[in-house]
Amino acid sequence: SALANVQVIISKRHQSMNVYENGELMDIWRVSTARKGYYTPSGTFYPYSHQLMHYSKKYDNAPMPHSIFFSGGYAIHATPHVGALGRPASHGCVRLAPGNAETLYFMTKGVPTTITIKD
Repeated sequence: SALANVQVIISKRHQSMNVYENGELMDIWRVSTARKGYYTPSGTFYPYSHQLMHYSKKYDNAPMPHSIFFSGGYAIHATPHVGALGRPASHGCVRLAPGNAETLYFMTKGVPTTITIKD
């Protein structure tokens, strides 16, 4: 609905994402956050940019489909490396399976969204 409000809670410890719409749990998805030597920020963030397709300037123009940027260059986005979901594997971004990233992208675009990342 037009009054939807989305809350995304990411657990680095569990490598999972809980997605709430208007306080109701909609989905729980596996994610990959930063692997050893890299960093995913913790805290509460608000998405500031949705990009259908972004190419990483930092990592060889790596494609980042359905990117939701929430802090500096950090984003939630789709990954082709679905086998790694559920364990730390990224350079710092939060990776999702392509279908889930697309769902989240359209669920949060233009909608008040809070992203909370917990250790």
